[in-house]
Amino acid sequence: MSDQDTPGSGPLDLNLLRTFLAVHRLGSFTAAARRLGLSQSTVTTQIRTLENHLGRELFERQARGVTPLPHAHELATQLSVPMDQLAGITGERPSDHPAPVHLAGPAEFLSGAGLKVLAPLVAQGVRLRMAIGLTEPLLEELRAGRHDLVVATRRPSGRTLHAELLADEEFVLVAAPAWAEQLKGQQLPAALEDLPLIAYTEDLPIARRYWRHVFNRRLHAQAAITIPDLRGVLTAVTAGAGWSVLPSYLCRTELASGVLQLLHQPEDPPINTAYLVQRPGSPTNPHLILVRQHLLAAGKAWRIGSAAPWPASIHRKPDLNGPSTDA
Repeated sequence: MSDQDTPGSGPLDLNLLRTFLAVHRLGSFTAAARRLGLSQSTVTTQIRTLENHLGRELFERQARGVTPLPHAHELATQLSVPMDQLAGITGERPSDHPAPVHLAGPAEFLSGAGLKVLAPLVAQGVRLRMAIGLTEPLLEELRAGRHDLVVATRRPSGRTLHAELLADEEFVLVAAPAWAEQLKGQQLPAALEDLPLIAYTEDLPIARRYWRHVFNRRLHAQAAITIPDLRGVLTAVTAGAGWSVLPSYLCRTELASGVLQLLHQPEDPPINTAYLVQRPGSPTNPHLILVRQHLLAAGKAWRIGSAAPWPASIHRKPDLNGPSTDA
């Protein structure tokens, strides 16, 4: 090992850090080389040099791409904002073929409204790479540069991320007509707690929030079925498996057709707010700017009551991050 490669010796070359961030964000030496205009062998050599300097491996090499190791996530979190700011100061320009836009958020949003709003942009050359998940891990990955935009179910704290209001959604208490008929004349919410509940997770964050907000009491129930996708919850409830609490946008068609019925119509239903989150600074990718503008315009159109580009209320998963949802 040469003196230059001794761990911790001498200052780091910024080119090594740029290459590292590209590999971390794209998950591939080949994709990073294409983005940076380098040969793959150069990228491989630069990553090896950086690893030698730091005295530890940053990526696990796999048959297809690479997986960042924990230290790589930490380093990316430290570097993302200053390196992006430096790119803006030095006037780095996007290439003639802008990079894909990495958008992350709840599965229901990305599979529904997200694609409906953004699909027309493909004709303009926009390429999208979507990832699904819960807010907390997605925000951490955003800080580390793994995503460009995140649809989040809460506003992130601190100054490491910038959040803008996207839209709101209501929660509704629903069941198939047979269950609704059985519940006629019975006292809610007590009558529901012995009937089958269909939920997203075992800790029932959505239903518990509805109970606190609408009935001012705790929910004492166990789920008959848990499905980690609200579209699956909707399918089970529509099939008559039991009752649930769902975002109104997700079941609007079923309610209109009568295959689902509202069990309760409170004057003040629970509402969650969605945010569009990105790292601070001005992005250099014009397609990222375009995607952001389209999503925010769609959210604004719904909020002011014009013809909504969303299929209904808002296409976003409620805050399903365990204890924080029950705060």
